[in-house]
Amino acid sequence: MTRTSTNSPVITLKQALEVAEPHHFAIGSFSPRYTPMIAAVLQAGQGANSPLIVQISHKELIRYGITAAEFGEEFYRQVEELKITVPVVLHLDHTKELETIKEAIAAGFTSVMIDASEKPFDENAAISKEVVVYAHAKGVSVEAELGMIGTTDFVETDKDEELYTDPVEAAEFVAITGIDALAVSCGTAHGVYVVKQPKIDYDRLMKIRKLTPVHLVLHGGSGVPPEMMRNAYHLPGGGVSKVNIATDLELSLLKALGREERMTNEECKNLSPEMLQIGRDAVTQTVMEKMNEFLSSAGKADVFNK
Repeated sequence: MTRTSTNSPVITLKQALEVAEPHHFAIGSFSPRYTPMIAAVLQAGQGANSPLIVQISHKELIRYGITAAEFGEEFYRQVEELKITVPVVLHLDHTKELETIKEAIAAGFTSVMIDASEKPFDENAAISKEVVVYAHAKGVSVEAELGMIGTTDFVETDKDEELYTDPVEAAEFVAITGIDALAVSCGTAHGVYVVKQPKIDYDRLMKIRKLTPVHLVLHGGSGVPPEMMRNAYHLPGGGVSKVNIATDLELSLLKALGREERMTNEECKNLSPEMLQIGRDAVTQTVMEKMNEFLSSAGKADVFNK
């Protein structure tokens, strides 16, 4: 059961993207990775008057030592304490297990992503449809992935293999599953670009858009040049309307703290108040920069009231 109400700023992914797509901006799906940084992401959205998505993946929950319930509890606590008024989605990113999805929905997540992209088409579609049936009955949006998005740090995915999304298969997949958003593989990758450089196959995106009305998602937003991203959500007929950003937030946090190695969530919670504030300020600044320069979502919270 979600904790949203008629006067709550917390909405579903479907509700958020239905506004973003026709207004030609993308909503950032930001992973704070540490519960003390949830406040920093929310403050950035409030400060930029931007809609936003706060997310965490199944692998991040494991790696940083967090439960879905703990993440959801802190999210809703901060929404209330910070008096957040901009539209915000609580999203479970890359997840392969239905049990984790059920736990997240019970914790108040308003959107979940089932990632069965490594499975054959028919199996991916069947698994994704099962999640859609379960989540939609709870009023929760569903994102799925078709094709395989590459990676460089293996925080969110297990393989660095990349397989571009086929537009014809995408249309069939959406029709079978009834998903609300589709993560497509068209040149970006999870993690930091070191040797391989980001690129976006705009022709592929336009073909997918022409064949299916589903909202499109780009994963691997960290490190992509702003002009490249702007082109992706200004495509004729509607382009990308959700972009995942995680690595850039953690890098700014660690740099501000003078650290190179990741922490556990418990280590982050045990930082001194002074160090926590330094870290939060860095994350807030990074998120606001993305909203202003990268996503064009700054100031767009107002369009949700029209």
